[in-house]
Amino acid sequence: MTAPRPSKFGEPISARRRSLVAAGVVMLGSLLPIVPVVASIPYLPPFGLLLLLAWRLRNPAILPVWAGAPLGLWDDLLSGQPLGSAVSLWTATLIVIDILDHRLVWRTFWQDWMIAAIAVAVFLFGARLASTPLTAHVDGVILIQIIIAAALYPLAARACGRVDEIGQRPR
Repeated sequence: MTAPRPSKFGEPISARRRSLVAAGVVMLGSLLPIVPVVASIPYLPPFGLLLLLAWRLRNPAILPVWAGAPLGLWDDLLSGQPLGSAVSLWTATLIVIDILDHRLVWRTFWQDWMIAAIAVAVFLFGARLASTPLTAHVDGVILIQIIIAAALYPLAARACGRVDEIGQRPR
């Protein structure tokens, strides 16, 4: 008897490795806003949250619901927000998306885009309530961040898809 031939397609990537790659991409996305950009008003949206939403909406099995807590803690430590704001808001966002996954039979990209835009808006207004006094006039800046985040979601989704595609190639 001869030994079976090895597969031409290589070994499939493990689910654990895919989760670690997704978490690493989200952590790198949380690092983007600390890049020195000269601006009088912070227009950069929360890239870490955008990438988290892109991964979660792409494939719910890649990141579990509880992944919002450690990734939100990482974002809180880097962004200077009050500790626990992103932890609670990212986890709540993933719980709501998990409920939507169970309720909706199917989703299109347009629905994912809308879900991501609403989630970013809720996060930014929740973070505003946690970090600034109510008398601060930052609502216009938050609206601009929401518009920029909504416009960048397709790029974030494409980037996550590309990273996932590269990771699944046989070696």
